[in-house]
Amino acid sequence: MRSIKSSAKTMEEAVTLGLEKLGVSFADVKIDIIDEGSKGFLGIIGGKPVVVNLTVRDDAEETDVLSEMALNEATQDHSLKKTAAPRAKQAAKPAREKVAKKVEKAVPVQKEQQKPKQKVQPKPVKAEAVQPDKVAAKPAMQSVTVPTDPVVICDPATPEGKAQKFMMDVTRLMGVDVSVYAKRDAEGNVRIDMFGDTLGILIGRRGETLDALQYLTSLNVNRGQEGYTRVTLDTENYRAKREEALSRLANRMANRAVKTGRKVVMEPMNPYERRILHSALQQNNNVTTHSEGEEPNRHVVITLKQ
Repeated sequence: MRSIKSSAKTMEEAVTLGLEKLGVSFADVKIDIIDEGSKGFLGIIGGKPVVVNLTVRDDAEETDVLSEMALNEATQDHSLKKTAAPRAKQAAKPAREKVAKKVEKAVPVQKEQQKPKQKVQPKPVKAEAVQPDKVAAKPAMQSVTVPTDPVVICDPATPEGKAQKFMMDVTRLMGVDVSVYAKRDAEGNVRIDMFGDTLGILIGRRGETLDALQYLTSLNVNRGQEGYTRVTLDTENYRAKREEALSRLANRMANRAVKTGRKVVMEPMNPYERRILHSALQQNNNVTTHSEGEEPNRHVVITLKQ
């Protein structure tokens, strides 16, 4: 039984590095947290890295590494695609080279702004290898369409006006120059779309900053108001692109479950992302999905239909 200790600044990085060294996927290992680490004073001085121990399960087989970076980078702005694609290939390269025994050393992941040097071009994984007619078609990645109409300042006494003014003030204090569009649908829900955040500052890691801003905006809109108004916040069409990336991931992992005959355990996700995975595979005749675990480690499990 193989096992390895891995350390990094965050839990995600430590697990990813360990998976690359072992040449296995997330579903093939048991993860034990040895040290949760600490950020230290001011996040700089006296910080301790996160240390985890990854043990390969008895029935695990060497396979391509499911790198979360490939999923995250697929949802970034189109201006970053040229650097994001080589980076995802570079993250998956060590496991493929280990299985094929083509080289003795795994190539480390390059920094985002560096152009990775690749001597061997890995073959793409065919997601349609198992019964493609019963798997939902891959949606095309939507491009960002910037509105040509000028921003209309809504009445600050209305819910959409409150949300628009709040986000205009927040982005100004953050130093992010964006255009804030606000509208209200027939059901009374408020939607805020922001354009100009080409660096993804308002999105954050896996949309955490965007979710936090949406929560704060909702508090501001519903404060002192009778009833509840739902607020949705988006920037550069991030949520649509993230949904498409998660749907493609769900179909790819469903194919893997059918091909291997074993269940596939996804990485922990928030309730919104888990709902996307469940919905993407709802019409799949080969697999079924359910959630396991407790927040914030609750995750989706894909199993074969009996």
